Amino acid sequence: MKVLLVDDAMSIRISLKQILDDSGYGFTYVEASTGTEAVREYKKSLPDLVIMDILMPEMDGITAVQKIMEEDSNAKIIMCSANGNQKKVVEAVTAGALDFIVKPYEAHKVLDSVKKALDL
Repeated sequence: MKVLLVDDAMSIRISLKQILDDSGYGFTYVEASTGTEAVREYKKSLPDLVIMDILMPEMDGITAVQKIMEEDSNAKIIMCSANGNQKKVVEAVTAGALDFIVKPYEAHKVLDSVKKALDL
């Protein structure tokens, strides 16, 4: 299964890969560092799952979710942010996200969300 990891911080993408690799599911990855790149990469690679930050340069994660959902209404997207306020959670879910994870990541919460999104 292919996962698109979207965060402007490479260290966050590395951290997510480590958590997912430790799960033993054998995911492969594509990466993007902006919302604009995420939309382009989604169209190109058609991943099974997207894990995306909200705050990024060029295009924020919520706008990117909306654009991806316009392309593929069945896209599976998990949003994440250091800011877990209720307004952002509602915006993310309204845009089409399946779940919302707050940074710093707790591995079991990331894996629970991924399993739920992918029916693992």
